[in-house]
Amino acid sequence: MPETPATFKPALILHGGAGNLKRATLPPELYAAYHASLQSYLRSTNTLLAQGASALDAAVHAVSLMEDDELFNCGRGSVFTTDGTIEMEASVMVTSVQDSTAGLEGTIKRGAGVMGVKNVRHPIRLARESLLRTGYHVDGKRSNDGGCLHSQLHGPHVEALAHEWGLESKPDEWFWTKRRWNEHQRGLKGEAEPLSLSQGTVGCVCLDQWGNLAVATSTGGMTNKLPGRIGDTPTLGAGFWAESWDEVVSSVNLATPAPSSPSLGDCFQEAKGWLADCLPPFLREARSPDYTSLLSGSQIDQTGFSSEKQALCYEKAHSKHFTKRAMAISGTGNGDSFLRVAAAHTAAAMLRFSAPGLTLADAVTAVAGPGGELQRSAGQRWNITGEGEGGIIGIEADSAPPARGQLRRGKVVADFNSGGMWRAWVEEDSTGRDIERIMVFREEYR
Repeated sequence: MPETPATFKPALILHGGAGNLKRATLPPELYAAYHASLQSYLRSTNTLLAQGASALDAAVHAVSLMEDDELFNCGRGSVFTTDGTIEMEASVMVTSVQDSTAGLEGTIKRGAGVMGVKNVRHPIRLARESLLRTGYHVDGKRSNDGGCLHSQLHGPHVEALAHEWGLESKPDEWFWTKRRWNEHQRGLKGEAEPLSLSQGTVGCVCLDQWGNLAVATSTGGMTNKLPGRIGDTPTLGAGFWAESWDEVVSSVNLATPAPSSPSLGDCFQEAKGWLADCLPPFLREARSPDYTSLLSGSQIDQTGFSSEKQALCYEKAHSKHFTKRAMAISGTGNGDSFLRVAAAHTAAAMLRFSAPGLTLADAVTAVAGPGGELQRSAGQRWNITGEGEGGIIGIEADSAPPARGQLRRGKVVADFNSGGMWRAWVEEDSTGRDIERIMVFREEYR
């Protein structure tokens, strides 16, 4: 594990499926079962992170637990295809707010997805091994930068690798569950489901104490999907994504010049001609009266600086520093809709390339919230076929210095446009105490 000091307080969030969930058809005993499972997996994963586990290991741990739980549509609880077979999918992706030269697992953006998996007990562990074991070699030695040669591997070929890598396999009978088989049969007959069941993908997003982010996602797909169908879960940018980038922050600080720098009044007089070029377009087009007076009547010689004071002011105003931002998200719901709008990457692009001040919560809502991109993609089929339904969970973090004596914090986010989304996370209350939150609807279950 990394030997560098902890710089972040670990964070995590899980999802257990989203869809047409309704309070009227979710009996207390079924709700209690989901709540107990999610709470158990949340606590177990949170303990791992607190003990120093990497974000990747913690996220894979959480999803592995859900793959063994028949409540969830993944692993042993996977749904059936129209042919009565089970074809599973899983993926992992990592990134970090750290410098990629730090040599720590997960510091470089990499992702891997596996699909068409039939007999591997934990497809999520297969995705993890695919990420870590299929990297390139240098001088006969495997690269240790977390990079992978192939981002997607399918069917018997990746199952053969699972056997080679020592991952546990199970026979078809182990994956057969009465509840999923009954769903399969009712679906073939066109009968509606009598209860609110978790039909969606499961996933976990983690932030570890070194600023590494990881997302792990696993699913059995859609009930009665056609054999060979590939969904959003193993597809980078559709059902999952993780990314980091440098964000430029101008460090203009005319209010508190260093003792050896020109006075504030000197800076105002010397800078007024060229400072206009430093302003963003919206400020140049609609600046306040104070900026108007400051920027008018420039007498600066464009061939050079008129004085040493002016040069110092120019250097101060034009100096910039960078903060690294990172995010990781996982989606659940109607996978074909996630594919059509490249949902996860679209949210990431909104965050990275939109105006300053946009948060991951804003981007997730714009894609997966009520009236967002996913819902609009369904068009007239919204609320009829299940298209467009879904939700996204995620965490964002940055390298900005924290308050003195404190660890940096990540921000946990989630939103959905369907009846409900099973989700569990840890958050701080007003006193700084950690509390567990397990929810399915927007309001508390009553």
